[in-house]
Order: sequence, then structure tokens, then C-alpha cells
Amino acid sequence: MVHNHEHHSHEHVHQLSSLNKSFIIGITLNILFVLVEFGIGFYYDSLGLLSDAGHNLGDVASLVLAMLAFRLTKVHPNSRYTYGYKKSTVLVSLLNAVILLVAVGIIIAESIGKLLHPTPVEGAAIAWTAGVGVVINAVTAWLFMKDKEKDLNVKGAYLHMAADTLVSVGVVISGIIIMYTGWTIVDPIIGLVIAVIIVISTWGVLHDSLRLSLDGVPVGIDTEKIEQLILSQPGVVGCHHLHIWALSTTETALTVHIVLDEMNHMEEAKLLIRHALEDAGIHHVTLEFECEGATCDEETC
Repeated sequence: MVHNHEHHSHEHVHQLSSLNKSFIIGITLNILFVLVEFGIGFYYDSLGLLSDAGHNLGDVASLVLAMLAFRLTKVHPNSRYTYGYKKSTVLVSLLNAVILLVAVGIIIAESIGKLLHPTPVEGAAIAWTAGVGVVINAVTAWLFMKDKEKDLNVKGAYLHMAADTLVSVGVVISGIIIMYTGWTIVDPIIGLVIAVIIVISTWGVLHDSLRLSLDGVPVGIDTEKIEQLILSQPGVVGCHHLHIWALSTTETALTVHIVLDEMNHMEEAKLLIRHALEDAGIHHVTLEFECEGATCDEETC
């Protein structure tokens, strides 16, 4: 069993190292693109490019926050923070979802403004610059793709970059249409369509992040199934005060009171229950044992 724990720890460290590299590459690429986009936006006096550069700068900030949260997970627990800083990944995930929705609000406001007050736009410059953005955002999204289902924070970063890729594709399309037809109204219409798509994709991350920040049971864990799993172990006749919550976006904790038919089976029951819960994805477990007929019913016991 010690070997399995060491293997799990080694995998976790390798994953953190790989993600750390992905964050650094993604941040570097996006900072360079933001500088180029700001420069071209100022040169052509393009509000669209300047706004998109500002939006991308917000994404750089989100990536920096996400990387900071991952580095905080490596900090050892102390007397003030006994679980360490693992919960920071949940808070950053929630913050990133909120930042995405704020960005959507800005896109909608700008699009409505352009619908009401159309302005001439340099289609070719917009298309070429946004085309570079498509490549950079797609590469950054690809860096996080393989780990996006393992961690809510990584999923948030992935959605940020995927949304940016979508925005850039929309800008390229609108730039080409404007270049050949002069229909400047296409730009705000595509902006509104993209905003709706981003809201739909972000809503799940916002919901899950809010649930974890309120110490709700993580998605993918069924409380009733966990309770049945505990009750199915030899010597267990009951359980109560079952609490399951997230320590981080990747780690889950559990506490429970377990009623045994005989207390001399406690060590055996403890080992079996811990193994069963680890197989169910719960690695931080606190068990309190009681003998049949001497159970506590109070919430505070």
C-alpha cells in the first residue's frame, strides 16, 4: 500500500511539473501577442484590436493566478493553515470563471455600441492580427487539453484559451468579410454570437467552482454510494455524520462516524474502509469508530 501511495505522489508531482511548464509557455506566448496586438491596434487606430488586446491581457492575468495557485499547492501545511494552501486552486478557479463572464460583458457592451454606432474598420489588419491570435490561443489551449478533466482550475484555463481562440476566429472571419464587402455590421454580430458561446461554456466551471468553495461534495462523487460502500465493509453496522468536501480542485477529504458490531475489529475495518475510499478517489480520510448501542446522534459529537 505504501508503494501505491508513493506512485500516486510521484504522478502528482510529475503532473504539477508538466502543468507549471504549460503555464509558463502559455503566459510567455500571450504576453508577446498582447504587446504586438496593442502596437498594431494603436497604429491602425482599431478599437476592436485594442479591446481584444485588453481582453487577452485579462487572460494573461488569469493564467498567472492559476499558476500561482498550483505553486501554492506545493507549500507545506503549517500551524495556521493545517491543510496548506490547496484551497487556493478552488478560489482561483472561481475567480477565473468570474473574469471570463466580465470579459463577456465587455464584449457584449462593445458589440451593442458598434451596432448602434458603426465605425469604419481596417479589415485586412484585423484579419492578419487575429489570425496570429488564433494560432497562439489554440497552442495554449492545447497545452492544457490533456489535463482539463483532471482539475477544475486547468479546465478554467483551457476554457479561457479556447474562448480566446473562438473570439480570434470570429475576428478573422469578420475582418475578411469587411475587407471584401465593407459590411462593418458583421463585426458586432459575430461578437455577440461568440459572447453567448463563451457564457454557455463557462457556466459549468462557475457552478462547480462555487460548489467547491462552499465545501459541497465534488462532482463525480455520490454521497449515497460512498455511504453504501462504507456499510458494505465487514463488521460495519452503521455510519453517520458523513461529510465530503474538496481540499483542492484535485483532492477530496472525508470524515465519518462508523458503528462496528465489535470494537476489536476496528483496525481491520479501518484498513478495509480506507482502501475502499482510496479506490473511490478519496485519499484524505478521518474515521471515528463507535460500538453498537453507544452511538451519538448529536451533530456536535
